[in-house]
Amino acid sequence: MLNNQPVLIRALMLAMIAACPTIAAEPTALFNGKDLNGWSVFINHKVKTVDAKEDPKAVFKVEDGAIHVSGEEFGCLTTNQEYENYHLTVEFKWGTKRYPPRETVVRDSGILLHCVGPDKIWTKSIECQVQEGDCGDFWMVDGTSLEVDGVIQKQFKKKKKDAEKPSGEWNVIEVICNGDKVTNIVNGVVVNEGSKASVARGKIALQSEGAEVFFRRVELKPLTAK
Repeated sequence: MLNNQPVLIRALMLAMIAACPTIAAEPTALFNGKDLNGWSVFINHKVKTVDAKEDPKAVFKVEDGAIHVSGEEFGCLTTNQEYENYHLTVEFKWGTKRYPPRETVVRDSGILLHCVGPDKIWTKSIECQVQEGDCGDFWMVDGTSLEVDGVIQKQFKKKKKDAEKPSGEWNVIEVICNGDKVTNIVNGVVVNEGSKASVARGKIALQSEGAEVFFRRVELKPLTAK
């Protein structure tokens, strides 16, 4: 009990508790497991006459309770709402198909955080990389920045640890966005941390980037300061 601890230790513990955010008891499911209600599609169609909001090839569709991203064309599935100060959890696994121009390289996708401005490839944001062997890397997209290890990064910062499971197995990606801080967690392991993010609020997007990938359990828990 705190009352039985030495005064200094008790003071430090109380300071730590006060500094940490609390997480709401119940998460918000951003994906309902049935359809793409609450999300918008944007695709950089190879046939430019097709509207970017249309998805005739079903690049993004719901299949067996998961979001099936074919990867056939580059695009984003983006939340209709903006979010800030949250703990995001996303489960993903790789499929087998790959498409030009990435049919012979590692499978690639991503989670775009704090998306702001018009939809495009790619929307201004900070990316938690989802790529074979590189899950948890930071990418600063379209002019954003993030401080990692005391250095302002304006393009890319490699993860510090590798915690991804073999291709084809389900992985759990967690991203904690607390004010201007961003923490990437892969299968329970903190792999990257940054602060002083140049954007700290916006939409959340899942990428289609040449590789088949499945997403499920896309949920968000708001953070509230004590």
